[in-house]
Amino acid sequence: MSGPLQIGLLVFPRVTQLDLTGPAQVFSSLPDVSVHLVWKRIEPVPSDSVILLTPTVTFADCPQLDVICVPGGYGTDELMLDEEVLAFLRKQETGAKYVTSVCTGSLVLGAAGLLQGYRAATHWTATDALPFFGASVSRERVCIDRNRITGGGITAGIDFALTLVSMLRGRVAAEMIQLRMEYNPAPPFEAGSPDTAPAAIVAAMKERVAPSQARRLEFVRKAVGQRG
Repeated sequence: MSGPLQIGLLVFPRVTQLDLTGPAQVFSSLPDVSVHLVWKRIEPVPSDSVILLTPTVTFADCPQLDVICVPGGYGTDELMLDEEVLAFLRKQETGAKYVTSVCTGSLVLGAAGLLQGYRAATHWTATDALPFFGASVSRERVCIDRNRITGGGITAGIDFALTLVSMLRGRVAAEMIQLRMEYNPAPPFEAGSPDTAPAAIVAAMKERVAPSQARRLEFVRKAVGQRG
């Protein structure tokens, strides 16, 4: 591979910033790498928190990427119907070494037709949406199926990025980045997965997210219909 490794992460309104900034921190720790934040225009984009994110390159000016990554967030609902975004992903996929996502970003890959026949991971609240796009659901924190690498919800983005670094540059490079970041999770509660969280917490969260899940499925069905 000649020249710097080209890695692009999609930026969009209501992206979950940790889905993006976690992997971006990992990738930016590699030497001889160009990390791009890609969107339609160069103007600040609101995340789903107080943080604004500024793209570094537009779709039109983006080079062919070796790695394209779609983060997740509530904004992915609209992206599933955004033909400009989907066309950009399809164009990049033809030359990319790895096509990747974090959290509900996998649904956008699915809407672009890029997960048909692949296993894929996503946020635990969105697993029911993947089969609409011809993908098999993986509950792995990082799912690798050929050149599709998909991470689970939000914090899995760091695990995904370290895994990808190990594939691109070797385990030593990935472990050195992990050490530099002092990425040594010791969560205060066993509540980070529906498999381990207390039943009452899982039930309360399912009730809270039910409206957004229903809204997401509406967009999924429209996206499937849009593809014909």
